[in-house]
Amino acid sequence: MIARLQRLCTLLLCFLSVAGLMLGWQADRPGWALIATAAILGGYGTFLAIEFALMVSHPREASNPGPKRLELLRAMWGEFCFAPIVFCWRQPFWSRRWPDHLPAHAHGRRGLLLIHGLICNRGLWNPWLCRLRQLGIPYVALDLEPAFGSIDDYVPAIEQAIRRLEQATRLAPVVVAHSMGGLALRCWWANSADDHRIHRAVTIATPHHGTWLARFGATTNARQMRRGSNWLRALEQREPPARASRFVCFHGNCDQIVFPLSTATLQGADNRHLGGVAHVQMTARQEPWAEVLNALA
Repeated sequence: MIARLQRLCTLLLCFLSVAGLMLGWQADRPGWALIATAAILGGYGTFLAIEFALMVSHPREASNPGPKRLELLRAMWGEFCFAPIVFCWRQPFWSRRWPDHLPAHAHGRRGLLLIHGLICNRGLWNPWLCRLRQLGIPYVALDLEPAFGSIDDYVPAIEQAIRRLEQATRLAPVVVAHSMGGLALRCWWANSADDHRIHRAVTIATPHHGTWLARFGATTNARQMRRGSNWLRALEQREPPARASRFVCFHGNCDQIVFPLSTATLQGADNRHLGGVAHVQMTARQEPWAEVLNALA
């Protein structure tokens, strides 16, 4: 579903750009073409700037000072360049470029489950999947459906994926999850009394305690990610406190989607800070990749 929606949006933007160029050419007014292109890029940039402005204006936590100006500018520019690659190329057109990899000789080699976040699909992980296949590491990358349903609806898909990895490798898998995907993993795990079905969980920019920005979301899963939501409180009550020690939680002071900063951490987990990097681009950082390889080893 997400691939189709993003494909439609991308093609529509391309059509508008071409239409602007043609109108400018026919009317001998090249400025029209520039205006059309600027409107598309400017609209996206304005939306991104609003997200960062809301993040910066949010009251700071005493233990977490805000980003420095250079960090913030670097994060904004990085997300401005990186997000279109994900949302206008990888996810709409190449989400099936790298199929799941469960070779017959996978026994005894620990596998990896990859879980994306809201408004994403498995195409988010394409660079990871390419490298994993080159290294011969078994993996399964999920598409969470329905895209805008309840996070509880993703539990059966996660269970099936973990069973596939267990059967192929005879070992508990490592799981890496971005954003809402980390909550989907916790929701699945809350239904299990066996902590050892997961070897290690790595979350990247996951709103473990909700995010302030979710107040503007109208979908079921967005409402569940609101700060202090009934769904989050119920999830925390179902989890054994010691389970957090099995998590590595990457979080950032320039995350324009999940804030305040501490909401992406878990008490008792190995919480690691990524400075000067925004929400989606965190998946391209070397630190989470290195931690996943370490857990797989």
